[in-house]
Amino acid sequence: MPTHNEQMIDGFSGKHTAEIVGISYRQLDYWARTDLIRPSLTDAAGSGSRRRYSYQDLLELRVIKTLLDAGIKLESVRAVFEYLRSHVTTDISSAHLVISGQTVVLAQGDELIDVVRNGQGVLNVLSLSSVKDDVDAQLIPLWSTQAKAASL
Repeated sequence: MPTHNEQMIDGFSGKHTAEIVGISYRQLDYWARTDLIRPSLTDAAGSGSRRRYSYQDLLELRVIKTLLDAGIKLESVRAVFEYLRSHVTTDISSAHLVISGQTVVLAQGDELIDVVRNGQGVLNVLSLSSVKDDVDAQLIPLWSTQAKAASL
């Protein structure tokens, strides 16, 4: 049975990744097949192969889910992620996004950067720092279940 650190190094299966992030396996598979986010450890290489996601992948997937849950359209989420991956050099879960309707603005320090502009609406500030806490909270029961199964 792998330890918590070994699990993070070896990665997470697609099934566990979907459970941790709070999405369906089908949604995870679609996002990988359409290049929204591909697993960084092991990508699918044909029938029967298994994807392995890193902890950083879990964080990015949770950010995607958070954006979709906030009402941002999938095409806009793709644009936001293209921007974040090329312009945010730190952990993306430390970013702050300001959402107004379908407009997404990245707040970096004292600067606001327009990432996606598609309309008007109520202004919401979406701090992505809670994403890490949410993912970590989902990992604890998973590790407990695995530890109990290994001791049997």
